[in-house]
Amino acid sequence: MTDSHENELSALSYDHREEFASEKEPLGAILGHEVYIILNIERRYPPLLRRPAYTASLKSRKALEIHLKELLDLGVLRKVGHNEEAEISTPVIVAWHNGKSRMVGDFRALNTYTVSDRYPIPKIQISLTQIYQAVYITTMDALKGFHQNVVTPRARKYLRITLDCGVYEYLRMPFGIKNAPSHF
Repeated sequence: MTDSHENELSALSYDHREEFASEKEPLGAILGHEVYIILNIERRYPPLLRRPAYTASLKSRKALEIHLKELLDLGVLRKVGHNEEAEISTPVIVAWHNGKSRMVGDFRALNTYTVSDRYPIPKIQISLTQIYQAVYITTMDALKGFHQNVVTPRARKYLRITLDCGVYEYLRMPFGIKNAPSHF
């Protein structure tokens, strides 16, 4: 890489520094694109959907506590009051074959009322054709990529979860909502 290219890359990184993780902000954010939820107006959405916390095994409760702490520390979730008028779902733990797990909101009720985002997935062949003459090809790993998408304040009321220890609201895009893949 030439000094000129290195300086350009450095300037570009500096201009977009808010989008990258740092010591102060451990999770980056995709700026200029917020996650929104559009409800189907032809089907009346119930004014309040509240789900009690699922019964969970000791192992699942421990995993939920670990995930909850991590998501609170990263600013993905925040605690909200119990008495606020809002829809509340329940999180579940999805275990992977490698022993790791992920906390996913059970937003099935919300998803049935959400208008589908018909964003076309790009074809790999077209993408490859566009980059075949590139001089440099780089990749960046988006740590917790879904959670780098900020949720609009209006959509947050639909993205609340309940646990034995309280009610929490997603500030970043959670796993389990219908249009998450098209936002990501």
